[in-house]
Amino acid sequence: MKYRLFPPLGRELSVLVLGTDVFERLTEEQCFELLDAWIDLGGNAIDTGREYGPAEGVLGRWLAARAPERELTIVTKGAHPDESWTSRMSPEAIRADLAESLAALGVGAIDVYLLHRDDQSVPVGVILEAVSEQKRAGRIRVFGASNWTPARLEEAEGYAAAHGLEPFACSSPGLSLAVPVEAPWPGCVGANDTESRAWYERRQMPVLAWSSQAGGYFAGVRSERLLEVYGSEENAERLHRAEELACAKGCTANQLALAWVLRQPFPVWAAIGPHNVGELRSSVAALEVELTDDEARRLNLE
Repeated sequence: MKYRLFPPLGRELSVLVLGTDVFERLTEEQCFELLDAWIDLGGNAIDTGREYGPAEGVLGRWLAARAPERELTIVTKGAHPDESWTSRMSPEAIRADLAESLAALGVGAIDVYLLHRDDQSVPVGVILEAVSEQKRAGRIRVFGASNWTPARLEEAEGYAAAHGLEPFACSSPGLSLAVPVEAPWPGCVGANDTESRAWYERRQMPVLAWSSQAGGYFAGVRSERLLEVYGSEENAERLHRAEELACAKGCTANQLALAWVLRQPFPVWAAIGPHNVGELRSSVAALEVELTDDEARRLNLE
């Protein structure tokens, strides 16, 4: 495993973060097996969310049974829209979701709490005041934003500076070598475009990248929905180039794609969503893959 200092917490976090959104498709035994293997491989950061079905509860039971003394960093998310995609970005929803997350996980505070979507009709000050209140109460160690645009992150930064508050400590956009043709879910915000990546490079804001492996696009997964999101001539060419380079380097195209995400000119931690221990080990092996600047640019058609 490889690690990188996460300045908001002052801790070294594994550059790969185990995602748990797949837990609703696995048995609890399979989830425990993945979590055990993650620890054995040196992983120390786990990502979950209030809306990930049973994931928080499963993780909470595993923490109590298998890892009560380990220093792990737990990332969870709240204030996600409801099933009809009606916004829940409000102080009341933040408070309620956070309370449920703390109970499900069995912890006294969330290490990294992310607001899972933005609602630009809600003044940024209302949102920042609400999450800051929870941090002052000791329920959150640091907070950030998932699927927020750079413009809204700057707006929040300005409000925080003007009102003596902490700004968002990190951001969680989608980021993968494959560029989405359309958003995989409503309200998603990615950092695949050059302007967003340049913004993160200037700011050096910590990034927790979701869909870092593009849903398995570089591993040969071909569902109808995956092709709706990533099916383009440009991504087909990225895949072709990744397969060629992988053959030369003795790795897989999927490992190359993950290596591309991790070598950005800003601090990145990549969330991965393996369904089994074999997929997990393959992702961790990507940490041994090195890309030159020219190789990285060529992979991204630059």
